[in-house]
Amino acid sequence: MNYYALAFYQIAPIESPESEVKLQKAFLKDKDAKARIYISEEGINGQMSLSKTDAKVYMDWMHSRELFKSIDFKLHEIDEHAFPKLTVKVRKQLVALDRPVDFSLIGEHISPAEFKSKLDKGNYTLLDVRNKYECEVGRFKGSIVPPSDTFREFDEWADELKTNLNPEKEEVLMCCTGGIRCEYFSALLKEKGFQNVKQLDGGIIGYGLKEGSKHWDGKLFVFDDRLTVPISNEPTEVIGKCHKCHAPTELYYNCANMDCNHLFLSCHECIKESIGCCKDTCQTAPRVRAFDPNARHKPFRKLDKAQKT
Repeated sequence: MNYYALAFYQIAPIESPESEVKLQKAFLKDKDAKARIYISEEGINGQMSLSKTDAKVYMDWMHSRELFKSIDFKLHEIDEHAFPKLTVKVRKQLVALDRPVDFSLIGEHISPAEFKSKLDKGNYTLLDVRNKYECEVGRFKGSIVPPSDTFREFDEWADELKTNLNPEKEEVLMCCTGGIRCEYFSALLKEKGFQNVKQLDGGIIGYGLKEGSKHWDGKLFVFDDRLTVPISNEPTEVIGKCHKCHAPTELYYNCANMDCNHLFLSCHECIKESIGCCKDTCQTAPRVRAFDPNARHKPFRKLDKAQKT
């Protein structure tokens, strides 16, 4: 395998996000790198694919800078780029909550080993703060999944959680893909009165890399061309189900109806029968993409300017 997939973030004040965007673009300009990097006054959040050589150069550069010297990079070996292009942008918030967050309240970070030990012993409440569709294909056993499709819905759901749990006594464990959403949501829970909130350091990715798949079922949803990945080399139970026949599956597709584009799980048989559409009415819609049953499933993306000409 010639590439690494990198996931990283850091919550730290960045005085000029616009200047940091320029620095990142200039450094990566001549590298074999594709990415989505978002920078705000709150910090940085990045997912990248780079050649192994350039990945080391980039990580060394970041660690040489005072602001990012302690940033944690999580690496997976891959055989091709996982992103369509290099994107570096300013974002108002790294996680879209549409409300300010007091990061001084961030929950206690616990290592994957300590997290696993707590799961071994029981007597906790485990919150998976990813979106509902991410959890459908993989999650920790016994985790509570917010019934939300966007991060913005978590605030309201957290208020409902207080009616079911004792916020002063309940030990709340929290996990997400790479860790950044826990930074926001743990602070939000503590703001609402939860006293004992702990978050998985390095997220589910870090847990898989260091502790394997114990307590985990299925695959991990990721926001790149891979869509779903195992968290370790250990086998796990398939928990994803085809939206139509409910057969076990871990394959996500975007609906071929361009005006729908809904992301859904489907088995091989049903996706061929539906010509890539999520429901019957989408098959006869005015704008339906051609479906190739032999193509590797990837997230749909618009053509860039060069491809359109």
